[in-house]
Amino acid sequence: MAPKVLISDKLSPAAVQIFKDRGVEVDFEPDLGKDKDRLLEVIGQYDGLAIRSATKATEKIIAAADNLKVIGRAGIGVDNVDIPAASKKGIIVMNTPFGNSITTAEHAISMMMAVARQIPEANASTHAGKWEKSRFMGVELTNKTLGVIGAGNIGSIVIDRAQGLKMKVVAYDPFLSEERALEIGVEKLELDELLARSDFITMHVPLTDQTRNILSAENIAKLKKGVRIVNCARGGLVDEEALAEALKSGHVAGAAFDVFAVEPATESPLFNLPNVVVTPHLGAATTEAQENVALQVAEQMSDYLLTGAVQNALNMPSVTAEEAKVMGPWIKLTGHLGNFIGQMTDEPIKAINILFDGEASEMNLKALTAATIAGIMTKANPDTNMVSAPVIAKERGIKVSTTKQDQSGAFEGYVKVTVVTEKRERSIAGTVFSDGKPRFIQIKGINIDAEVGAHMLYTTNEDVPGIIGALGTTMGQNDVNIANFTLGRSAAHGEAIALLYVDEPVPAPAIAALEATGLFQQVKPLTFNV
Repeated sequence: MAPKVLISDKLSPAAVQIFKDRGVEVDFEPDLGKDKDRLLEVIGQYDGLAIRSATKATEKIIAAADNLKVIGRAGIGVDNVDIPAASKKGIIVMNTPFGNSITTAEHAISMMMAVARQIPEANASTHAGKWEKSRFMGVELTNKTLGVIGAGNIGSIVIDRAQGLKMKVVAYDPFLSEERALEIGVEKLELDELLARSDFITMHVPLTDQTRNILSAENIAKLKKGVRIVNCARGGLVDEEALAEALKSGHVAGAAFDVFAVEPATESPLFNLPNVVVTPHLGAATTEAQENVALQVAEQMSDYLLTGAVQNALNMPSVTAEEAKVMGPWIKLTGHLGNFIGQMTDEPIKAINILFDGEASEMNLKALTAATIAGIMTKANPDTNMVSAPVIAKERGIKVSTTKQDQSGAFEGYVKVTVVTEKRERSIAGTVFSDGKPRFIQIKGINIDAEVGAHMLYTTNEDVPGIIGALGTTMGQNDVNIANFTLGRSAAHGEAIALLYVDEPVPAPAIAALEATGLFQQVKPLTFNV
């Protein structure tokens, strides 16, 4: 029997035809996604669900989807899909992460031009029968300095287009290597210097704890007077109240926003201010982009339903069903190894070297490598998955190398990850025990045996008395329960490390108290998706 797919949102008719041409039965009901009761009633009939943003694949819907094998999101955002519920039920969630890149980049350039020449206000004035030629004095883009915050996929396209407009482009991106900066022709700066030098600023980063309010009131005060700010990335990157005050005072000459802290944005401090251009999250709203993502999701879903091939999955590695049974724990391990190093590394990464030993060397190394890179990149971009991670690494000029070797020690197999930056090399190794649980077995060349927990604390110190007491006492005083405690040292009185598996996040006062003892060179709280 042919697999059956429901399209419950407005997708291109060409996507419907792709399913039919591939031998997949398809029901095209573009308004069904808005009727959650009707969707709940019929979802059990389908093997696949193709959606955009209107359909909400909630836990309740997924629970009723007894035959569902794949959810395909035409676009990148999957906020409308309960991924944990889908994973628990064995449903793959796919998206199309790169289909909107050019469209979003072009919208940012369009917004920059609009605010530079006050086009929306001039348009409204002229339509009203006024002829206010002297009122709308704009500025040229040529020879102006554009500061790009985030030089990834979309940011690099913006950089290319801005260079075509003869702008001087500078970039701030902690994960942009010097080699990649040279390749794309930008000057890499620290954030404060970019703020001080830029005539225009455009942002192309995800919303994370590190990027939230990256243009805070404090940073807005550091901006060059007369700057114009463009945000077509994510709401929440800018303190809208502080920006509104800077616009009113004249410190900021203009702003162009496609995204807002609260959406749908029916009100904002930026609304109705002079020389502020606003659009309703139109970054991906072009005919070409909508066509591209619709065709891509139809091809991906057809491939999976007919052949088992997995592409752009957010909750499953790109491996065959047979491989997944054996590799699952190893994929989780390599993700943890990458995540550890990613959280420990603040400077740009030049290279990632991965050693596969013994049993691990005989597996699908492409999937294990992708899982490692995704773990490393998650700190910078939480939306990174095993498919997009290698592409992002390549875009950033990071050299990835892998080495295979026969079993060389006590473990049947292990994986060792080394990250190279301008300042240092950092390594960690791990294995999977017979119980299927990943373990860290070496950090910085020091042998350990550590279970991986959702919340952990990593410290480094000189091997001296009092370390265990300081750690235990401080955790106790801050009501943090230690589930597991692992120590390791290079030699007596040499370098030592500790890795604590705790029941809840380590609070800031506990970190400060440990640092105040003077016993530790480094105190770092870590989190893992276990």
